[in-house]
Amino acid sequence: MPDFKSNTKEVDVLIIGAGPSATVAASILHKKGYTVHIVEKQKFPRFVIGESLLPRCMENFQKANLIETIESHGFQKKFGAMFAKADEYCDFEFANQFTEGWGWTWQVQRADFDKVLAEEVQNRGVTLEYETEVTDVKFENDGSSTTTVKNKDSEYYIKARYIVDSSGYGKVLPRLLNLEKPSNLPPRTSIFCHVKPRQVSESPERKRIIIIVHLDNVWGWVIPFSDGTSSIGMVGDSEEMDNIKGSMEEQMRHWIANVQALRDRFTDSEFIFEPRKIAGYSSDVKQLHGKGYVLTGNASGFLDPIFSSGVTLATESSALAAELIEKELEGEPVDWDLSYTEHIKKGNAVFKAFIEAWYRGDLQKIFFSENRNEKIRKQICSVLAGYVWDQNNPFVTKPERILANLSQVIR
Repeated sequence: MPDFKSNTKEVDVLIIGAGPSATVAASILHKKGYTVHIVEKQKFPRFVIGESLLPRCMENFQKANLIETIESHGFQKKFGAMFAKADEYCDFEFANQFTEGWGWTWQVQRADFDKVLAEEVQNRGVTLEYETEVTDVKFENDGSSTTTVKNKDSEYYIKARYIVDSSGYGKVLPRLLNLEKPSNLPPRTSIFCHVKPRQVSESPERKRIIIIVHLDNVWGWVIPFSDGTSSIGMVGDSEEMDNIKGSMEEQMRHWIANVQALRDRFTDSEFIFEPRKIAGYSSDVKQLHGKGYVLTGNASGFLDPIFSSGVTLATESSALAAELIEKELEGEPVDWDLSYTEHIKKGNAVFKAFIEAWYRGDLQKIFFSENRNEKIRKQICSVLAGYVWDQNNPFVTKPERILANLSQVIR
């Protein structure tokens, strides 16, 4: 029987996971003087999807004092989103949006990006342990907790006043506390890889994400990186995607050959790694917080890769969670339902309305309409930039109704 006391570390805040959600929260809390301990199951660098950021992220990186660190590593700057449909293009420039805010962000290889942020918070004094897995958590009535963690050498305990679960798809607390529930979005599948084109284009589109309209229920992406490589992928209804047979490379080559925007750019391109496939990725949870813990980022659920909402919601939730934890640890009353759950769910609802409108085909009709209203374009651009909490934007306050009505008018 191990000696509990000698195998126990005491901290203010335990953070599970070391992605952007974790490092934003850690940086904010550490800056306020709290002891923060991060445990990460994997060893960095490691591959993860979610490579095209949105300008709204910048505000959260700014709160965490991480802008300068990111800037110094030369990631590809992103100034907008381009939608491609055969030979037609619809371009949104983030600087020309309705909401006042950032007009650019980055496109990043997440293996490098996440490692840069993790190393930065370590340099600031945050303890971070890789290859360390959470196996059990016990909460006391006051919200404090004892977490059992295990690395390759030993098992030990972490006593914390608060836990932030930023474990992403690992969903550590949702699994341990039975908080998972099915998503009400249809099951979809994505196949993706990184490619090195034979000739690197220097056109302005390198500063964009390119979203490709292929079939009613199948779309693709191109995310250029600063080193000349790109992330490419296809997403669609699982049944449609499963119709393509062969190895992962053969399936990806099929899409490159049959999707014009990919064929024009990446025929005969070198694959940097074997393509990967993720099926049924949408997820949800019963609640976003409880006594002594909060779920942030993908640990609190995931919608869909269209519109690149993942890192925005991850950093938004973690920055807000850190601010509320600080208040609670200082003895101030915090209404987590009002201040946290309601805020995050509002943003989720806007993204979800746009996602559903995309798969219905309504957004494509709006984007490629011959009669484009400049004010409407600016309001939509703000949502595409991640500003989904702007109550002055009608596409934020009543997205379902206004998207459906606008599509009907265009039709």
